[in-house]
Amino acid sequence: QLQLVESGGGTVQPGGSLRLSCTASGSMDKYAIGWFRQAPGKEREEISCISVRDGSTYYADSVKGRFTISKDNAKNTVYLEMNSLKPEDTAVYYCAAEIPWPVLIEATCVIYKDDFGSWGQGTQVTVSS
Repeated sequence: QLQLVESGGGTVQPGGSLRLSCTASGSMDKYAIGWFRQAPGKEREEISCISVRDGSTYYADSVKGRFTISKDNAKNTVYLEMNSLKPEDTAVYYCAAEIPWPVLIEATCVIYKDDFGSWGQGTQVTVSS
């Protein structure tokens, strides 16, 4: 089972940018990697996923057009570039990994989200003026 470590969180003003990193203890080649977030008093939300095998991606409507997920197989790292940040993006952000069913990445991220078994410790993102 992969060990995951997130980094890159912090405090930024509205409209600003951050890049989160999710680095794995081994090869991600067989995995789907997801970024999730949880704000105080709210349920965990899936925001973006990537298939490391074929590079296909999924974005939740709340972040589409502002966030970009990408991967560097050589570094065993998945990134989440976050632009045009809003106060409502404030949350603890987690990355997670699973070996996906043979379905589209959207299904992996949304329908099978409870199958993600390896989780990082989380990184805080705060968007505030």
